[in-house]
Amino acid sequence: MPTKIRILHLIKSLGRGGAEKLIPETALVHHKDRFEFHCLYFYHQRNNIVDELEAAGIQVHLIPSGNLGLFFQVNKVRAFAKQLGIDIIHAHLPWAGIMARSVGNNLKIPIVYTEHNTWDRYNTISYWGNRMSFKNQDIAIAVSNEVALSMQLNSMIDPYQRGGRMKIKVIQNGVNTDVFRRMSDVGCRIRHGGQVPDVDSSPVGSRELGEAISQVDFSLIGNSRPTPPLERGAGGISLNLKDYLKIPPNAKTIGIVAVFRDQKRLWIWIDLALKILQKSPETHFVLVGDGEWRSRLEKQIEESGKSANFHLVGVQKQVIPYLSIMDIYLSTSEFEGLPIAMLEAMSCEVPVVATRAGGIGEVIQHGVQGFLSEIDEYGELVDYCVLLIKDQDLHQSMSLAARERVVAQFSMKRMVAELEGVYESVIGKESGREKRVGE
Repeated sequence: MPTKIRILHLIKSLGRGGAEKLIPETALVHHKDRFEFHCLYFYHQRNNIVDELEAAGIQVHLIPSGNLGLFFQVNKVRAFAKQLGIDIIHAHLPWAGIMARSVGNNLKIPIVYTEHNTWDRYNTISYWGNRMSFKNQDIAIAVSNEVALSMQLNSMIDPYQRGGRMKIKVIQNGVNTDVFRRMSDVGCRIRHGGQVPDVDSSPVGSRELGEAISQVDFSLIGNSRPTPPLERGAGGISLNLKDYLKIPPNAKTIGIVAVFRDQKRLWIWIDLALKILQKSPETHFVLVGDGEWRSRLEKQIEESGKSANFHLVGVQKQVIPYLSIMDIYLSTSEFEGLPIAMLEAMSCEVPVVATRAGGIGEVIQHGVQGFLSEIDEYGELVDYCVLLIKDQDLHQSMSLAARERVVAQFSMKRMVAELEGVYESVIGKESGREKRVGE
């Protein structure tokens, strides 16, 4: 049997951002007979995705460190890669990228780096560390054309210089469209012991969708909610998410899945939601996620007097049930790479109304899968949302077009095939080696 190619994903932390979530999502689709995956991270936080990586067959390792101590860990990472016989280091985001280039040069391991944002969004230390070391890798992957342009404009060398080591390749993010499918009725059958094996309402009835609902964490959805409404029947207990959130069955729902940080501009999101309520007062709003802005957003909502229309449900391991009650995915970001959550929403037939930030404009065709505004013209998004709420035929056509767009152009299968091509190309450069490093 041929020896598997050993890939080490290197990343600072394993929170629930888009960059982190891509690691297990891609691993589930990779050819397991050709690749073996490890993940090394440094900063441990409460809401992490370690269990999801392990479930995807990735061996997860931790070297504890904060930002200031990160680069004192280079020797440990070097020894770790040597011990495991790593073939390729795949780094994500600047801090891990800078470290990987140092480790890879010393051990002669090929380095693949994925850039998830434009460089002007990084702090000064991240920016200059990334820029000064950028040429010391084999392939830099950009998640969008805008990110690729940013790398070309800011790197100190011409990335296409003849004979140069480093190349840039655009591989746009993807989503597993077999798993991310809209559920016709967000409910589930809970048997004794809390297991949720059946999803009668799912259009595909898949085990993955059953697991999605079984992992809805109702303990995170505020302290003021009553016990979820349960309907007993022969098949067990039926629990409906919309009922639990106190959203009327026919009310339109606008939502987002995000880390609550500055770039998302969620204070603007709330402000637009309040303007939408003035024109469509029965609308409800669901925010899935958490972060530093949560308390300020809660205060903004409370002061508006419209708390009953807003639902902050916390970080959820499985977002399919929440995407399935959304009628519109609203994004007010100032900058983006190519947001995974948006692609997942589109795969669940949710049209997008968003600012034209980063790769969003490369995915959404204005007037086809949703509507776009310029980043500083976000006020336009209010009327776009109201239009979709009132025009059911337009909403239906955009919902179907959203999924069709992702299936055709942004599938996880396409993304993984391109990644595997990158891995095999850099291994080809090292084909002269008779042994792995450390063996």
